[in-house]
Amino acid sequence: MQSQAGQPVMVDCFWHPQVRPTDFILACGDGNSRLTSLRWSQWHPDSAVAEGFNVVNDCKPYCAAGKFHAYRVIVRLNAPQPWKKHPDLSHYTQLSLVYTSGKPDGFGQWVDLPLWN
Repeated sequence: MQSQAGQPVMVDCFWHPQVRPTDFILACGDGNSRLTSLRWSQWHPDSAVAEGFNVVNDCKPYCAAGKFHAYRVIVRLNAPQPWKKHPDLSHYTQLSLVYTSGKPDGFGQWVDLPLWN
């Protein structure tokens, strides 16, 4: 998807700019955590907000044998910065998840993650 003038992008695992993606992989190395069914209510120059699911592998007894579980989340993106690969584009560098009903073992109700650039 192309960025509209002045609108930041999310950079995916394949270094593609995304605007309002419906799905987004958080764990690029193994795919054990991803966002799905995202519905964006805001996509502004300074922040973006969506609701959807964080689908996470429980890795029990180990990741290859684990099961995926979906947790309802509110996603917030912020801290846009120029993207090093394409300095004419800005990209969100911070992602926050708020789990609204249940959460993965070992996670807090609110999780902040840096986004790659």
